[in-house]
Amino acid sequence: MSELKNRNTLQIFEDKKIRTAWDEEQEEWYFAIVDVIAVLTDSPNPQTYWRVMKKRLKDEGNETVTNCNALKMTAADGKQRLTDVANTEQLLRIIQAVPAPKAEPFKMWLARVGQERIEETIDPEQAIDRALETYLKKGYSEEWVHQRLLAIRIRNELTDEWQKRGVEKGKEYAILTDEISRAWSGMTTRQYKKLKGLKKENLRDNMSDLELVLTMLAEASATDISKVSNPQGFSENQDVARRGGKVAGIARRALEVETGKPVVTSQNAKDFQQLITDIVEDAAALSEHPVGKDDNTGE
Repeated sequence: MSELKNRNTLQIFEDKKIRTAWDEEQEEWYFAIVDVIAVLTDSPNPQTYWRVMKKRLKDEGNETVTNCNALKMTAADGKQRLTDVANTEQLLRIIQAVPAPKAEPFKMWLARVGQERIEETIDPEQAIDRALETYLKKGYSEEWVHQRLLAIRIRNELTDEWQKRGVEKGKEYAILTDEISRAWSGMTTRQYKKLKGLKKENLRDNMSDLELVLTMLAEASATDISKVSNPQGFSENQDVARRGGKVAGIARRALEVETGKPVVTSQNAKDFQQLITDIVEDAAALSEHPVGKDDNTGE
């Protein structure tokens, strides 16, 4: 695991807190497992509870526990002590194995999410509808949401073009995305997120209308240039990515001359809400509306 540069305290239930660590390189949150156990079980000795549970899961061949890391975190006595931590995926799998009433809303939430993903696979339009609903719930304007969904479509058209040109998903996609971002904004994606004070959050969800429009212009331009120039190999696609980003970069600089103010700013959508807090809220809401229950008929 890379060095964890930032440590934070995450409040999950009123007076109970969960220690967290942020891995800047991997862009991943890690949570102190024993703190989660304390919240979910109300055990007077969560360390012992986790030790027994950990052994049981290992005996059952649970790879999640095997892959968990240990980090030094500040203990109740103020000293730095090695503590078992889990990333988000590992944490949710561990929660599924906790036999406690407080864990049930989480399990119900996971069941609902799984059900929704299966439905979206069968009918992709549902994914679009849910995305629209989620953005509106977070307080975005309807106009911004429609623009954001258009940005997703333009991004998908670009990645489809990359796929046709033999660009590999993952690292090569990320490099080309950085080339486009650097060409129009002057920053890589990571630098852009750092400017806005973001960690795990989606950069585009924290862009202004103008930033989002210029991102779309850059990616749409890269797609059109690729279709015309027919790049072969990764290096040629890099050149196309830069050229597409440059189109939006020229537009950005021209607008800044006209308005006298920068397009790219540190402003973001809102203060970051920890993922687990969101899950708690969803789980609490779901406990009132169990899976399989219709709000009107009760069936």
